[in-house]
Amino acid sequence: MTTEKLIAFTGYQFSSKELLEQALTHRSYSRNVNNERLEFLGDSVLNLIISNFIYRRFENASEGRLSRIRASLVKQDTLARVAREIGLGDHILLGGGELKSGGFRRASILSDALEALIAAIYLDSDYLQAEKVVLQLFDKLLQAVDVGSSLKDAKTKLQEYLQGRQKSLPSYRVVQTSGKSHDQVFTVSCELGDLGLHSEGRGSSRKKAEQQAAYNILQMLNI
Repeated sequence: MTTEKLIAFTGYQFSSKELLEQALTHRSYSRNVNNERLEFLGDSVLNLIISNFIYRRFENASEGRLSRIRASLVKQDTLARVAREIGLGDHILLGGGELKSGGFRRASILSDALEALIAAIYLDSDYLQAEKVVLQLFDKLLQAVDVGSSLKDAKTKLQEYLQGRQKSLPSYRVVQTSGKSHDQVFTVSCELGDLGLHSEGRGSSRKKAEQQAAYNILQMLNI
């Protein structure tokens, strides 16, 4: 496994090559030794590092705003973006099926691998080293955070817009579910009865599809 570029991007040299390899091994490649457990740990380590950073940086931010900032930084799409920037997909070990379907480009696989990599660094060294790597990888995103801007998700924005105008709340409904159980795509409709508006959103979960549908409505309303 050639990981020189990965080491250069993270600035970290592993003592345990086995731990690094496990972090980069998808379940489709090996059912016995893969990165699922590391992903579980990495999720918590990442959340703690980001939480600690924004807590100290934004001293006057409320709990709700801090939660929204953190959510925007640790969501799947953001993690996949960071993973792509360091070329993580080129190093993930995937089974034949995932390789053929372009799994190395899939946001879910990339984000999981990044979390596993963070956990591996933590286990191979300590929290401070993991923190150093995470803050380096997320530096541009962290510096771009504007605590004064609205970080509310699309569904919240839409709900507040309607409540402020004494309109009925939107109705969300799953209209289609496709794909295999481990890689499903949900299609959800969002309807505003009072305004006669309707949109559909797609996502890898019902929640994400609802957010996309709400976002589409906001675009219709020029919000």
